[in-house]
Amino acid sequence: MPAVDQTEPVTFVATIESTAGCAEAIAMGLEAAESPAALAVTLFECGHDRIEVSAHYASEPSRHRLTQLIEAAARDARLGVLRIEPLPQKNWVAEAESLRGPVRAGRFLVHGRHDRRKVAAGRFTLEIDAGLAFGTAHHATTRGCLIALDRVAKREHPRRVLDIGTGTGILAIAAARALYANVVASDMDSIAVSAAAENVRTNGVQSRVTVVEADGVAHPALRCAKADLLFANILLRPLLDLAPGFARALRPGGLCVLSGLLDRQARQVESRFRSLGFRLDSQILLDGWTTLLLRRGSGRRGVWIDCDCARPYKANHVSKL
Repeated sequence: MPAVDQTEPVTFVATIESTAGCAEAIAMGLEAAESPAALAVTLFECGHDRIEVSAHYASEPSRHRLTQLIEAAARDARLGVLRIEPLPQKNWVAEAESLRGPVRAGRFLVHGRHDRRKVAAGRFTLEIDAGLAFGTAHHATTRGCLIALDRVAKREHPRRVLDIGTGTGILAIAAARALYANVVASDMDSIAVSAAAENVRTNGVQSRVTVVEADGVAHPALRCAKADLLFANILLRPLLDLAPGFARALRPGGLCVLSGLLDRQARQVESRFRSLGFRLDSQILLDGWTTLLLRRGSGRRGVWIDCDCARPYKANHVSKL
């Protein structure tokens, strides 16, 4: 590895070549990992049936840990050499997002600052810049949550909303806009809290959204809540661990929207929440990821309107989008 000038801040990029069939699994594994946490993960074609996966990090990642993650995802695939190199400091998340256009999810239209003049302002138009936080609707998990919120907004009127692991604040902002609800948004990452607070101000919902720094529901504003709707777009293990806290934070009949789950992980989460008195209202399948809508016991059975074909569907309906 070349010498690094310690007087200049740097990021690091890890790259590896794989077969096309395994590259997406590697990318998803690197993106989902909490340690090391990637700023951005990208894929590039580099020849017949060969894809280069690149992951950017704020500090030098452990080669051993990256090798473990890659081998777990790739299994027996033919891999190239793992390279870890320093790069000049940039906001790689913002750089990647600036190359992408606005994203639609249900009635929501999400855009970055760079597209502000290209889209019309409105109740369902959100301006979200990632900074170093997760959540701009380009990822299937965030889109799934927005589609779920759109469906909720058509049939119900939640007034108190929690957003656990808010990232950029996108779901909290969307709920405040679409539902005119009061929202408490939390994240354990101070960088995400700052990004969310800035996006809340940009979207003009600071009177309805409170952003706090908290691990799970470990904050008075969350522990004492009896919310009508709760979002958690995080990962499998935290969803399983936080399930009892979510049950306490939701009123009977309240809904939670859970994502950050690969399709194969959804049943495990559903089973965990069923044991706590929840039932499945519906789920959304999108690009290999699942968003679950679960209702806490003692509420009426959910009836939703499919925004794509305007036909009703009831509990246990699965949407492939």
